[in-house]
This record gives sequence, structure tokens and C-alpha cells, in this order.
Amino acid sequence: MTVVLAIDQGTSGTKAVVVDASGAVAAIAEAELRPRYGDGGLVEQDPRALLASVLETGRRAIAEAGLPIDVVALANQGETVLAWDPATGTPLSEAIVWQDRRAESVVAGMRQHADAIAARTGLVLDSYFSAPKMTWLRRNVTREGVVTTSDTWLLHHLTGEFVTDASTASRSLLLDLDTVEWAPDLADLFDLGGERLPRIAAGDEIIGTTGAFGGRIPVAGLIVDQQAALLAESCFDAGTAKCTFGTGAFVLANTGTSPVRSTSGLTTSVAWRAAGNTPYCIDGQVYTAASAVRWMRDLGFIGSAAELDTVAAKESDGTLCVPALAGLAAPWWRPDATATFAGMTLSTRPGHLVLAVLQGIAAQVAEVCQSVAVDLGAPLTSLRADGGLTRSRTLMQAQADLAQMPVEIYPSAHATPLGAAALARLALNPGMTLPEAVGSWKPAAFFEPQWSADRAAEFRTSWTAVAETAVRKGDLT
Repeated sequence: MTVVLAIDQGTSGTKAVVVDASGAVAAIAEAELRPRYGDGGLVEQDPRALLASVLETGRRAIAEAGLPIDVVALANQGETVLAWDPATGTPLSEAIVWQDRRAESVVAGMRQHADAIAARTGLVLDSYFSAPKMTWLRRNVTREGVVTTSDTWLLHHLTGEFVTDASTASRSLLLDLDTVEWAPDLADLFDLGGERLPRIAAGDEIIGTTGAFGGRIPVAGLIVDQQAALLAESCFDAGTAKCTFGTGAFVLANTGTSPVRSTSGLTTSVAWRAAGNTPYCIDGQVYTAASAVRWMRDLGFIGSAAELDTVAAKESDGTLCVPALAGLAAPWWRPDATATFAGMTLSTRPGHLVLAVLQGIAAQVAEVCQSVAVDLGAPLTSLRADGGLTRSRTLMQAQADLAQMPVEIYPSAHATPLGAAALARLALNPGMTLPEAVGSWKPAAFFEPQWSADRAAEFRTSWTAVAETAVRKGDLT
């Protein structure tokens, strides 16, 4: 078997995992990253800090594992972009994070093209995706160099190549979803017609070699973080779904080889390109999950995420929360929506507010799951879950109750790097099947709905009414 250094370069941190020849995690190294938040929806990262974190965590993990590395894999943030000099690799801008909303002005000027763009790309016209941010950078920061997603820049520093993978490209609003090729007419719409775009590689393709971690090591296993988790959790068949509870919460469901266009406000992307196949996935996003928990910590409601279950009230006092602290994503797509608490009284205590936030996260995920079922033409039968917040039994039970389906907890905290590692393993072992590359797993915990369907429906009706209030508040700003 193959020993893989799998690096998950994320929004809040970078994690490097060495996966040994048996598929077990031999070493882990992590580095925290702190995006900079500012007025007007600004969310930025220092590109040099991103690269430094990749190099530092990778080298630490290798040193701890003490194993020779056969291949390096990279999972990335997906929609984060920057401008840079292709001759030197020098950043020419900050990294504009997927949460950044400053490209709203770009989107507002293109509303007449929204339906056509959705038909070609499978995506909603929103500043969440790469192209509006790229256009904003060109109009407001620099016309020099190239402007790409962060993975292309990191891979250039590692290998000297100018490449992205099919799953990342499908998050750009510049890719024809059916052909999985760049669409020049879409680039023209975004005033990006003259831009040099990277080559689109398969996830199980060796794209080059790197000397960053000792010797010359092949680089493969390129994929967006959320699709990597979908792969790691064995969502190989159409209708299987997972939710990653990270900075945001991200529901993805495999649709097979059919690029289903959503009719319910979701988006469709390439799941991965591997073993000669290109399955697709439909997905919905919740902008604030762990970031809402950090917000509660900063306000003093909890000391850390580990305290969620001890601080949260056992029963609701009727307080409802729509934790739209960075707007509402699918299926509303209202970045101007704001967070809302409703139903508070003089008897409301911090524990009730903590519970309301957790139920609010679960309610948003349940709404996305319902939309997924509409687009698939059949209800989801279970939801696999990963990410740090799955350690909260309160949140996971609320998820099972409100979605009215079992929730299976992935047994590792490293779904994203393990998914990337599986693709890298496949690259070095072409005769291997994808399920063999991923390996088998059993849930670490299993949550069955405890609420009746009527109680869940009543809660969701009340919660949705509060969510509509949050949207209407956006209309007034």
C-alpha cells in the first residue's frame, strides 16, 4: 500500500495527515489560521500564511510519522481566490475567502444572465463562487499577473505547474458542467475573457513532483474539501449524502453521472474525476456553523466548543435562532440576511440561547436536506456527518430530530484529508477501485430521531417564519 501525506488547506486552519500503508493515520500536524474580517463583507487571508502552513504542517507530520512518503495530496477551500505573478509566484493580492461578500456589486450587475449561467454551470449566480471574486479583484486591486483559486497558487509553489482539479473548477461559474471544460463565453460575461486559466486535472492524476518535503515526491489527489469528505464517507452511489460541520455546514449528495440542475435553490458540481469517471453532486451551504459557535464563545456564552453540551439547555424555552451571521445561503441565497433571535422572555438564559443557535444550525441543514430530496426525486434515508461539531451530541440529536432521518457520525476527524489521500492512492495504483482506495468504516455514533414528525414539522414551520423575517430585514437595508 501507499503512504500518503494528505494536506487539507482550510479556512480556519491547515491540517497535514500521514496515512500509512494500511490506511491508518500515522501522524497529524495542524496550524491555526485567522481570516481577517472587515467592513463591507471583507474576509481575507494572507496567502503567504497559507503556504507557510502547508509547508510547516506537512514537514511536522512527516517528522512525527517517520515514514517515507510516496505521494502528496492536497484538498483546498474551493472558492478562495488571489492574484499572483506566475513568473515568481509572488502574491499580488490578499486571498479573498469564499465567505467574502465584496463581489456583490459584480453579481448585481449580472442578474439578467443568472438563468443562463445556472444552466451552463449548475451554480447560482452568487459572490460565494470564484468568478465574481476574480472580477472584483481585477476591477479593484490589480490587473497584473494571473487570478486563480488558492489551490493553483499552492500547487505552483509545490510543483511549478499551473493546474487545478475538476471539482475545484466546477465551483468557479466559469466551467461548462456537462463538458467539464472552461467556457470562454462565461469568462467573457465576467469580464475575464483575457485571463489565463489553469489546466483542469483529474483527482487521481499525478500532476508533478515536489521537493518541499524531502526528495522529489509525486503530487496527486487534488480535490475540493467538501467533495473530499463526500468521497471519504463512501458516498459513491446516487442518493447518498453527507454533511460536514465545519466553519460552515455543507450538505452534499451524490447524483451519479447525471449533472442534475437544481429547481430548489441548490447547486451542482463535479464530485470528483477519478478512475475514468466523473460523478456529480448536488449541494447546499450553511454559511455559519462552527463560526457561530466561535461567536458564542467570543460573547462569553461558552468557554469553548467542548462546553456546548454542558451549557446548552436540555429543553427549549421557545427561543428560536436563525444564525445568519454571514447571511443565508441555500436555498435562500440572501447574503444580506442577518442573524435573528425570537421568542425570548425574561426567563431566557444563556443555555437557551446556546440551544437555539445549535437548533438553528440543524434547522438550516434540514432545509437543505429537504431541497436535496426535491431535486433527487426521492427523500434521503440517512445523513453521514463529519467535522468538529459532530462531537456535540446536542447538535447531532437536533439534526436527526429536525431532518427526521438517522445521522451517522464518521469515525475520524479527518474526512477531508482522508478523501484526498484515497485519490492519491488511486493515482499510484491504477488497478485499484475507488471503494478499495477509500476503505471501509463504521459509524462512531448513530443518532435516531427522537421527535415525532409532527413536532419536527411544527418547529421547522416556526423557525422558517423567523428565517423569512431575517430575509425581510435584509430587504430594508
